[in-house]
Amino acid sequence: MVREEVGKLLEAKGILATPQRMEIAALMLSCHQHLSADQVLARVNQNGAAVSKATVYNTLGLFAEKGLLRQVIVDPTKVFYDSNVSTHHHFYNVDSGMLTDIDVAECTVGRLPELPPGTVADGVDVIVRIRNARAA
Repeated sequence: MVREEVGKLLEAKGILATPQRMEIAALMLSCHQHLSADQVLARVNQNGAAVSKATVYNTLGLFAEKGLLRQVIVDPTKVFYDSNVSTHHHFYNVDSGMLTDIDVAECTVGRLPELPPGTVADGVDVIVRIRNARAA
């Protein structure tokens, strides 16, 4: 994405386009990818930016809240930010730490349980945990 497009996208989502947010958005929206906040921090600062850890965490949270990114929690200690916000599911390789998209047509949920009174379903996220096959 060109810088100008990133700025317009942030503006359209109601996000103030600070230089740090522009750096983070440009990185995250360059392709479909799954990155942790620490990976984002390392990659943004690798390019010469001076972005703090707190700014990265706050910005990723804001982007997820505004629908620019999707937050994928694979376990309480591992959170990824997914630049693909379309409906899809994930494989999570517990050995490699890699998160991979699964097309929604490849994994269907047959039926949801009855929802608690006064609620509506907001989505279904499926995470299939996998391991590398061990040689016999």
